Amino acid sequence: MKILVYEHVSGGGYAEQLLPTEALAEGFAMLRCLVADLRAAGHQVTVLLDSRLFKLDPPIEATYTSQVLYINEPKKLLINLAKNNDAIYIIAPETGQTLQSYVELIEKTEKVSLNSQSIMIAKAANKIALYDGLQKNGYPIPKSFILNVTNSITQIETAITGQLTYPVIFKPVDGVGCSGISLIENATDINCGVAKIKSVSANPNFIAQEKVEGEPVSVSLLSNGKKAVALTLNRQQITLAKSADSCYNGGCIPFEHPKKQEALTLSERIVETLNLRGYAGVDLILGERALFVLDVNARLTTSYVGLRQVVDFNVAQALIDAVVTEQLPKKASTLGVTCFSKTHIAPLTSGVYRKTTRIAGVMAPPFPLSTGNQNTVLVMGYGNSIQNAHAHLEEVKNTLHRCINR
Repeated sequence: MKILVYEHVSGGGYAEQLLPTEALAEGFAMLRCLVADLRAAGHQVTVLLDSRLFKLDPPIEATYTSQVLYINEPKKLLINLAKNNDAIYIIAPETGQTLQSYVELIEKTEKVSLNSQSIMIAKAANKIALYDGLQKNGYPIPKSFILNVTNSITQIETAITGQLTYPVIFKPVDGVGCSGISLIENATDINCGVAKIKSVSANPNFIAQEKVEGEPVSVSLLSNGKKAVALTLNRQQITLAKSADSCYNGGCIPFEHPKKQEALTLSERIVETLNLRGYAGVDLILGERALFVLDVNARLTTSYVGLRQVVDFNVAQALIDAVVTEQLPKKASTLGVTCFSKTHIAPLTSGVYRKTTRIAGVMAPPFPLSTGNQNTVLVMGYGNSIQNAHAHLEEVKNTLHRCINR
Protein backbone atom coordinates (compact mmCIF):
# COMPACT_ATOMS: atom_id res chain seq x y z
CA MET A 1 0.00 0.00 0.00
CA LYS A 2 0.92 3.66 -0.30
CA ILE A 3 0.54 5.13 3.16
CA LEU A 4 0.62 8.76 4.24
CA VAL A 5 1.67 9.34 7.87
CA TYR A 6 1.36 12.65 9.71
CA GLU A 7 2.84 13.26 13.16
CA HIS A 8 1.71 16.65 14.43
CA VAL A 9 4.80 17.98 16.25
CA SER A 10 7.48 16.96 13.77
CA GLY A 11 5.18 17.20 10.75
CA GLY A 12 4.50 20.94 10.71
CA GLY A 13 1.85 21.40 13.39
CA TYR A 14 4.19 23.92 15.04
CA ALA A 15 5.47 25.58 11.86
CA GLU A 16 6.41 29.23 12.48
CA GLN A 17 6.33 28.50 16.24
CA LEU A 18 8.80 27.29 18.84
CA LEU A 19 8.98 23.50 18.72
CA PRO A 20 8.25 21.91 22.13
CA THR A 21 11.29 19.67 22.67
CA GLU A 22 9.63 17.17 25.04
CA ALA A 23 6.74 16.52 22.66
CA LEU A 24 9.10 16.57 19.65
CA ALA A 25 11.23 13.77 21.09
CA GLU A 26 8.21 11.53 21.65
CA GLY A 27 6.52 12.47 18.39
CA PHE A 28 9.56 11.99 16.17
CA ALA A 29 10.43 8.67 17.84
CA MET A 30 6.90 7.37 17.18
CA LEU A 31 7.00 8.58 13.58
CA ARG A 32 10.43 7.11 12.93
CA CYS A 33 9.53 3.71 14.37
CA LEU A 34 6.16 3.48 12.63
CA VAL A 35 7.68 4.42 9.28
CA ALA A 36 10.44 1.81 9.71
CA ASP A 37 7.87 -0.89 10.45
CA LEU A 38 5.65 0.09 7.51
CA ARG A 39 8.64 0.00 5.18
CA ALA A 40 9.71 -3.38 6.61
CA ALA A 41 6.22 -4.66 5.78
CA GLY A 42 6.69 -3.60 2.15
CA HIS A 43 4.65 -0.39 2.06
CA GLN A 44 5.57 2.95 0.49
CA VAL A 45 5.41 5.73 3.07
CA THR A 46 5.04 9.48 2.67
CA VAL A 47 5.53 11.81 5.64
CA LEU A 48 5.33 15.52 6.34
CA LEU A 49 8.25 17.19 8.11
CA ASP A 50 8.61 20.64 9.60
CA SER A 51 11.06 22.48 7.32
CA ARG A 52 13.47 23.00 10.23
CA LEU A 53 13.74 19.23 10.66
CA PHE A 54 13.71 18.56 6.92
CA LYS A 55 16.88 20.64 6.51
CA LEU A 56 18.63 18.49 9.13
CA ASP A 57 18.11 15.29 7.14
CA PRO A 58 16.73 13.39 10.16
CA PRO A 59 17.08 9.59 10.49
CA ILE A 60 13.79 8.46 8.99
CA GLU A 61 13.20 5.84 6.29
CA ALA A 62 10.23 7.40 4.50
CA THR A 63 9.88 6.79 0.77
CA TYR A 64 8.84 10.40 0.20
CA THR A 65 9.03 13.47 2.43
CA SER A 66 7.13 16.72 2.03
CA GLN A 67 8.38 19.72 3.98
CA VAL A 68 6.10 22.16 5.78
CA LEU A 69 7.06 25.82 6.13
CA TYR A 70 3.86 27.52 7.26
CA ILE A 71 1.34 26.86 10.00
CA ASN A 72 -1.62 26.53 7.62
CA GLU A 73 0.10 24.04 5.32
CA PRO A 74 -0.30 20.58 6.95
CA LYS A 75 -4.01 20.11 6.27
CA LYS A 76 -3.70 21.41 2.70
CA LEU A 77 -0.77 19.10 2.02
CA LEU A 78 -2.58 16.12 3.53
CA ILE A 79 -5.55 16.67 1.22
CA ASN A 80 -3.30 16.96 -1.84
CA LEU A 81 -1.04 14.03 -0.90
CA ALA A 82 -4.04 11.83 -0.11
CA LYS A 83 -4.80 11.67 -3.83
CA ASN A 84 -1.67 9.57 -4.41
CA ASN A 85 -1.98 7.36 -1.32
CA ASP A 86 -4.20 4.45 -0.34
CA ALA A 87 -4.34 4.96 3.42
CA ILE A 88 -3.54 7.65 5.98
CA TYR A 89 -2.52 7.57 9.64
CA ILE A 90 -2.56 10.52 12.03
CA ILE A 91 -0.47 10.83 15.20
CA ALA A 92 -1.58 13.94 17.06
CA PRO A 93 -2.50 15.15 20.56
CA GLU A 94 -6.11 15.32 21.72
CA THR A 95 -5.65 18.88 23.06
CA GLY A 96 -7.93 21.36 21.32
CA GLN A 97 -9.51 18.51 19.32
CA THR A 98 -6.37 18.35 17.16
CA LEU A 99 -6.44 14.59 16.63
CA GLN A 100 -10.18 14.59 16.00
CA SER A 101 -10.05 17.44 13.46
CA TYR A 102 -7.24 15.84 11.44
CA VAL A 103 -9.00 12.48 11.34
CA GLU A 104 -12.24 14.20 10.27
CA LEU A 105 -10.25 15.76 7.42
CA ILE A 106 -8.90 12.35 6.40
CA GLU A 107 -12.35 10.79 6.50
CA LYS A 108 -13.55 13.34 3.95
CA THR A 109 -10.88 12.24 1.46
CA GLU A 110 -12.56 8.81 1.23
CA LYS A 111 -9.15 7.16 1.58
CA VAL A 112 -8.64 4.45 4.19
CA SER A 113 -8.22 6.00 7.62
CA LEU A 114 -6.10 3.79 9.86
CA ASN A 115 -7.24 5.72 12.93
CA SER A 116 -10.33 5.20 15.04
CA GLN A 117 -13.39 6.99 13.70
CA SER A 118 -13.37 10.68 14.62
CA ILE A 119 -16.63 10.36 16.55
CA MET A 120 -15.07 7.67 18.75
CA ILE A 121 -11.91 9.74 19.20
CA ALA A 122 -14.06 12.58 20.49
CA LYS A 123 -15.64 10.35 23.13
CA ALA A 124 -12.28 9.14 24.39
CA ALA A 125 -10.49 12.49 24.17
CA ASN A 126 -12.88 14.45 26.41
CA LYS A 127 -12.14 13.18 29.90
CA ILE A 128 -15.50 14.36 31.23
CA ALA A 129 -17.36 12.27 28.66
CA LEU A 130 -14.85 9.44 29.08
CA TYR A 131 -15.20 9.23 32.86
CA ASP A 132 -18.97 9.47 32.61
CA GLY A 133 -19.01 6.56 30.15
CA LEU A 134 -16.57 4.51 32.20
CA GLN A 135 -18.64 4.98 35.36
CA LYS A 136 -21.89 4.05 33.62
CA ASN A 137 -20.28 0.83 32.43
CA GLY A 138 -18.96 0.00 35.87
CA TYR A 139 -15.27 0.53 35.16
CA PRO A 140 -13.13 1.63 38.12
CA ILE A 141 -11.92 5.25 38.05
CA PRO A 142 -10.56 7.46 40.83
CA LYS A 143 -13.15 9.67 42.49
CA SER A 144 -13.42 12.76 40.26
CA PHE A 145 -15.53 15.86 39.74
CA ILE A 146 -15.61 18.86 37.43
CA LEU A 147 -14.42 22.37 38.26
CA ASN A 148 -14.04 25.53 36.19
CA VAL A 149 -11.12 27.93 35.87
CA THR A 150 -13.54 30.83 36.42
CA ASN A 151 -14.33 29.55 39.91
CA SER A 152 -12.63 31.49 42.70
CA ILE A 153 -9.84 29.82 44.64
CA THR A 154 -12.14 29.76 47.67
CA GLN A 155 -14.90 28.02 45.67
CA ILE A 156 -12.43 25.44 44.37
CA GLU A 157 -10.98 24.84 47.83
CA THR A 158 -14.47 24.40 49.30
CA ALA A 159 -15.44 21.93 46.57
CA ILE A 160 -12.29 19.88 47.10
CA THR A 161 -12.57 19.69 50.90
CA GLY A 162 -16.22 18.73 50.53
CA GLN A 163 -15.54 15.79 48.20
CA LEU A 164 -11.87 14.74 48.29
CA THR A 165 -8.91 14.49 50.61
CA TYR A 166 -5.55 16.04 49.77
CA PRO A 167 -3.41 15.34 47.82
CA VAL A 168 -5.50 15.60 44.64
CA ILE A 169 -4.73 15.83 40.94
CA PHE A 170 -5.82 18.63 38.59
CA LYS A 171 -5.99 17.71 34.91
CA PRO A 172 -7.39 19.39 31.75
CA VAL A 173 -10.37 17.69 30.14
CA ASP A 174 -8.58 17.46 26.78
CA GLY A 175 -4.96 17.03 27.80
CA VAL A 176 -2.41 14.67 26.34
CA GLY A 177 0.14 12.78 28.42
CA CYS A 178 1.04 14.77 31.52
CA SER A 179 0.38 18.16 29.91
CA GLY A 180 -1.35 20.52 32.35
CA ILE A 181 -1.48 17.98 35.18
CA SER A 182 -0.68 19.21 38.69
CA LEU A 183 -0.22 17.63 42.09
CA ILE A 184 -2.26 19.63 44.61
CA GLU A 185 -1.04 18.84 48.12
CA ASN A 186 -2.93 21.62 49.88
CA ALA A 187 -4.97 24.76 49.21
CA THR A 188 -1.88 26.87 48.54
CA ASP A 189 -1.21 24.84 45.37
CA ILE A 190 -4.62 25.54 43.81
CA ASN A 191 -3.76 28.85 42.14
CA CYS A 192 -0.71 27.39 40.38
CA GLY A 193 -2.70 24.32 39.31
CA VAL A 194 -5.43 26.46 37.73
CA ALA A 195 -2.82 28.57 35.93
CA LYS A 196 -1.28 25.43 34.47
CA ILE A 197 -4.69 24.29 33.18
CA LYS A 198 -5.24 27.67 31.51
CA SER A 199 -1.83 27.50 29.82
CA VAL A 200 -2.53 24.25 27.95
CA SER A 201 -6.29 24.14 27.36
CA ALA A 202 -8.91 26.52 26.01
CA ASN A 203 -11.63 24.49 27.73
CA PRO A 204 -12.57 26.26 31.01
CA ASN A 205 -13.61 23.01 32.67
CA PHE A 206 -11.05 20.80 34.37
CA ILE A 207 -11.02 17.70 36.54
CA ALA A 208 -10.14 17.37 40.21
CA GLN A 209 -9.33 13.77 41.02
CA GLU A 210 -8.26 11.82 44.07
CA LYS A 211 -4.64 10.70 43.96
CA VAL A 212 -4.64 6.93 44.17
CA GLU A 213 -1.49 5.10 45.21
CA GLY A 214 -0.01 2.38 43.06
CA GLU A 215 2.06 1.57 39.99
CA PRO A 216 1.42 3.78 36.92
CA VAL A 217 1.12 1.56 33.84
CA SER A 218 -0.34 1.49 30.37
CA VAL A 219 -1.69 -1.27 28.15
CA SER A 220 -1.04 -1.31 24.41
CA LEU A 221 -3.83 -2.79 22.31
CA LEU A 222 -4.97 -3.46 18.76
CA SER A 223 -8.65 -3.44 17.88
CA ASN A 224 -10.82 -3.96 14.80
CA GLY A 225 -13.59 -1.76 16.19
CA LYS A 226 -15.43 -4.69 17.76
CA LYS A 227 -12.84 -6.94 19.37
CA ALA A 228 -9.65 -5.79 21.10
CA VAL A 229 -6.45 -7.68 21.88
CA ALA A 230 -4.10 -6.46 24.60
CA LEU A 231 -0.46 -6.79 23.57
CA THR A 232 1.62 -5.73 26.57
CA LEU A 233 1.50 -4.20 30.03
CA ASN A 234 3.93 -1.28 30.18
CA ARG A 235 5.50 0.34 33.20
CA GLN A 236 5.42 4.15 33.13
CA GLN A 237 7.80 6.62 34.73
CA ILE A 238 5.71 9.63 35.70
CA THR A 239 6.73 12.77 37.60
CA LEU A 240 3.83 14.69 39.14
CA ALA A 241 4.72 18.28 39.99
CA LYS A 242 3.11 21.36 41.49
CA SER A 243 4.61 24.50 39.94
CA ALA A 244 6.86 22.73 37.42
CA ASP A 245 5.55 20.68 34.52
CA SER A 246 4.45 17.14 35.27
CA CYS A 247 6.05 14.80 32.77
CA TYR A 248 6.15 11.33 31.27
CA ASN A 249 9.77 10.24 31.45
CA GLY A 250 9.63 6.83 29.74
CA GLY A 251 8.90 3.22 30.59
CA CYS A 252 9.73 -0.47 30.42
CA ILE A 253 8.01 -3.15 28.30
CA PRO A 254 6.78 -5.72 29.17
CA PHE A 255 6.05 -5.24 32.87
CA GLU A 256 5.20 -8.12 35.18
CA HIS A 257 2.72 -7.42 37.98
CA PRO A 258 0.28 -9.53 40.03
CA LYS A 259 -2.60 -7.62 38.45
CA LYS A 260 -1.27 -7.91 34.90
CA GLN A 261 -4.01 -10.15 33.53
CA GLU A 262 -6.72 -8.12 35.24
CA ALA A 263 -5.30 -4.95 33.66
CA LEU A 264 -5.10 -6.53 30.19
CA THR A 265 -8.64 -7.89 30.33
CA LEU A 266 -10.08 -4.63 31.67
CA SER A 267 -8.32 -2.61 28.95
CA GLU A 268 -9.71 -4.89 26.23
CA ARG A 269 -13.24 -4.42 27.56
CA ILE A 270 -12.83 -0.63 27.68
CA VAL A 271 -11.52 -0.35 24.11
CA GLU A 272 -14.36 -2.59 22.91
CA THR A 273 -16.93 -0.49 24.80
CA LEU A 274 -15.58 2.66 23.14
CA ASN A 275 -15.52 0.96 19.69
CA LEU A 276 -11.96 2.09 19.07
CA ARG A 277 -9.98 0.55 16.22
CA GLY A 278 -6.36 0.26 15.23
CA TYR A 279 -3.86 1.05 17.98
CA ALA A 280 -5.02 2.24 21.41
CA GLY A 281 -3.51 2.74 24.83
CA VAL A 282 -5.13 2.61 28.26
CA ASP A 283 -3.47 4.26 31.28
CA LEU A 284 -4.08 2.74 34.71
CA ILE A 285 -2.89 2.72 38.31
CA LEU A 286 -2.31 -0.73 39.77
CA GLY A 287 -2.84 -0.50 43.54
CA GLU A 288 -2.34 -3.19 46.15
CA ARG A 289 -6.06 -3.94 46.37
CA ALA A 290 -7.59 -2.40 43.24
CA LEU A 291 -6.80 -0.90 39.88
CA PHE A 292 -8.08 2.34 38.41
CA VAL A 293 -8.46 3.65 34.86
CA LEU A 294 -6.90 7.08 34.29
CA ASP A 295 -7.09 7.67 30.55
CA VAL A 296 -7.76 6.10 27.15
CA ASN A 297 -5.69 7.10 24.11
CA ALA A 298 -7.29 6.49 20.72
CA ARG A 299 -3.96 6.88 18.93
CA LEU A 300 -0.38 5.70 18.78
CA THR A 301 1.39 6.19 22.11
CA THR A 302 5.07 6.56 22.98
CA SER A 303 5.05 2.98 24.27
CA TYR A 304 5.05 1.89 20.61
CA VAL A 305 8.77 2.71 20.49
CA GLY A 306 9.50 -0.08 22.97
CA LEU A 307 6.59 -2.38 22.13
CA ARG A 308 7.74 -2.99 18.53
CA GLN A 309 11.08 -4.28 19.78
CA VAL A 310 9.69 -7.05 21.99
CA VAL A 311 6.64 -8.52 20.24
CA ASP A 312 7.02 -11.32 17.71
CA PHE A 313 5.24 -9.64 14.78
CA ASN A 314 5.22 -6.34 12.87
CA VAL A 315 2.84 -4.15 14.88
CA ALA A 316 2.37 -1.64 12.05
CA GLN A 317 1.19 -4.37 9.68
CA ALA A 318 -1.03 -5.78 12.43
CA LEU A 319 -2.57 -2.31 12.82
CA ILE A 320 -3.36 -2.22 9.10
CA ASP A 321 -4.82 -5.73 9.23
CA ALA A 322 -7.03 -4.80 12.20
CA VAL A 323 -8.52 -1.83 10.35
CA VAL A 324 -8.62 -3.05 6.73
CA THR A 325 -9.49 -6.76 7.10
CA GLU A 326 -10.54 -6.81 10.80
CA GLN A 327 -7.95 -9.52 11.49
CA LEU A 328 -6.31 -9.41 14.90
CA PRO A 329 -3.25 -11.22 16.24
CA LYS A 330 -4.26 -14.07 18.54
CA LYS A 331 -1.63 -13.30 21.13
CA ALA A 332 1.57 -11.31 21.48
CA SER A 333 4.62 -13.26 22.61
CA THR A 334 7.37 -11.04 23.94
CA LEU A 335 11.09 -11.49 23.39
CA GLY A 336 13.20 -9.60 25.91
CA VAL A 337 12.61 -6.24 27.57
CA THR A 338 12.94 -2.63 26.42
CA CYS A 339 13.48 0.39 28.64
CA PHE A 340 13.28 3.86 27.17
CA SER A 341 13.50 7.35 28.60
CA LYS A 342 13.94 10.99 27.77
CA THR A 343 17.19 12.75 28.61
CA HIS A 344 18.13 16.41 28.33
CA ILE A 345 21.26 17.94 26.86
CA ALA A 346 22.51 21.39 25.92
CA PRO A 347 21.98 22.65 22.34
CA LEU A 348 24.38 21.13 19.79
CA THR A 349 26.11 22.12 16.59
CA SER A 350 24.91 20.49 13.37
CA GLY A 351 28.09 18.42 13.13
CA VAL A 352 27.66 16.84 16.56
CA TYR A 353 23.96 16.30 15.88
CA ARG A 354 24.77 14.24 12.79
CA LYS A 355 27.04 12.00 14.86
CA THR A 356 24.28 11.38 17.42
CA THR A 357 21.90 10.19 14.70
CA ARG A 358 24.21 7.22 14.09
CA ILE A 359 24.13 5.99 17.69
CA ALA A 360 22.07 2.80 18.03
CA GLY A 361 19.40 3.29 20.68
CA VAL A 362 18.96 7.03 20.08
CA MET A 363 15.38 6.99 18.81
CA ALA A 364 14.90 10.76 18.68
CA PRO A 365 18.16 12.74 18.30
CA PRO A 366 18.95 16.17 19.81
CA PHE A 367 17.87 18.40 16.95
CA PRO A 368 19.95 21.61 16.84
CA LEU A 369 17.04 24.03 16.98
CA SER A 370 16.40 27.35 18.70
CA THR A 371 14.29 25.86 21.48
CA GLY A 372 15.85 27.37 24.60
CA ASN A 373 18.69 26.12 26.76
CA GLN A 374 18.17 22.37 26.38
CA ASN A 375 17.12 19.68 23.92
CA THR A 376 15.27 16.46 24.65
CA VAL A 377 16.45 13.08 23.41
CA LEU A 378 14.56 9.78 23.55
CA VAL A 379 16.83 6.78 24.05
CA MET A 380 16.16 3.06 24.41
CA GLY A 381 17.91 -0.03 25.76
CA TYR A 382 17.11 -3.68 25.10
CA GLY A 383 17.99 -6.83 27.07
CA ASN A 384 16.81 -10.28 28.05
CA SER A 385 15.79 -8.96 31.47
CA ILE A 386 14.72 -5.62 32.92
CA GLN A 387 18.14 -5.32 34.58
CA ASN A 388 19.96 -5.86 31.29
CA ALA A 389 17.64 -3.47 29.48
CA HIS A 390 18.32 -0.78 32.09
CA ALA A 391 22.05 -1.40 31.79
CA HIS A 392 21.88 -1.11 27.99
CA LEU A 393 19.86 2.11 28.34
CA GLU A 394 22.62 3.60 30.50
CA GLU A 395 25.21 2.49 27.94
CA VAL A 396 23.32 4.35 25.21
CA LYS A 397 23.14 7.49 27.38
CA ASN A 398 26.85 7.28 28.12
CA THR A 399 27.68 6.83 24.43
CA LEU A 400 25.52 9.85 23.62
CA HIS A 401 27.25 12.04 26.19
CA ARG A 402 30.72 10.91 25.07
CA CYS A 403 29.79 11.81 21.50
CA ILE A 404 28.62 15.25 22.59
CA ASN A 405 31.59 16.01 24.84
CA ARG A 406 34.39 15.03 22.46
